[in-house]
Amino acid sequence: MQKVIGVRLKKAGKVHLFDPGDDDIKCGDSVIVETVRGLECCEVVIGVREIPISESPDCPNIQTPRRIYRKATQADLARVAENHVKEKRAFDICAEKIAEHGLPMNLINVVYTFDMNKIVFEFTAENRVDFRALVRDLAYIFHTRIELRQVGIREEARILGGIGCCGRVLCCSTFLGDFAPVSIRMAKEQNLSLNPTKISGICGRLLCCLKYENDYYHQNYIEQAQNFQPKQGERVVFKDKIGGKVISINETRKNATILSDDGKTIVAAWGDLMPLEGDASEISSIVDEPEEIDIEAEPVERPRPNKNKVGKNPNRPNKNPKPKNFKK
Repeated sequence: MQKVIGVRLKKAGKVHLFDPGDDDIKCGDSVIVETVRGLECCEVVIGVREIPISESPDCPNIQTPRRIYRKATQADLARVAENHVKEKRAFDICAEKIAEHGLPMNLINVVYTFDMNKIVFEFTAENRVDFRALVRDLAYIFHTRIELRQVGIREEARILGGIGCCGRVLCCSTFLGDFAPVSIRMAKEQNLSLNPTKISGICGRLLCCLKYENDYYHQNYIEQAQNFQPKQGERVVFKDKIGGKVISINETRKNATILSDDGKTIVAAWGDLMPLEGDASEISSIVDEPEEIDIEAEPVERPRPNKNKVGKNPNRPNKNPKPKNFKK
């Protein structure tokens, strides 16, 4: 068993495990730890606990987690506040230099390390950007190590924050540690609308919350898909809540042909179908009824049939005419 604490380098991000040593550290305290970028002041989000070495995700090949540098003091916290003020000034200077060089990039965040040995500029861009001249200018101004890091659109939403479609602050900017992979199949298994505007976040990607209850829906989806086999003439519900009647079944390919209520023919797999409970009068609660439109029928003139054969010109003479007294 190993005694560890969990710290976060940012307000929302991955939780890293460190060895607290003999210090009395509680959840909510600030500590100084050594990371790849240098010394960082972090907040403790997980109190002291004992776990097996194999459960340490940050150090699977190391026997013990890294030890904290020390517990943060009031002077350390004052230094962190001073760094935040410098970050705003560095942001404005970098934005001016980007405009001078005419680089196609959007600066979104600036981070000072605790020991001020490095400044990290985070930006977004559609393509790769040659910023070597920009790095030289920034290094000449700040006299320290400069790192420019291009981030994705989901990371941009985490840094900038915002309000989601549910009316709450974005999950990625409050408590999410890592971005779990989300697929369109999760929305399909949860019987949600496949309209991209309804299942996408402000970053333009699929909502992270689709992953929260996916395990429960996935198990139910598998069980229903395995147990349900449509029968010919049975009424079923297709994805997007389209009702219809099964007109034919292909047991080899495990799909069925459905005649929907709007008159369209759909070929769907068994896993995409669900039985429709109730009689046909209850379909209106599942499928929207089409509007009745009265259209006055106008007479349509039918085209006259062409007596001449297709592909032959009647004015063209016959190359092999038959004699008049020809007899078979």
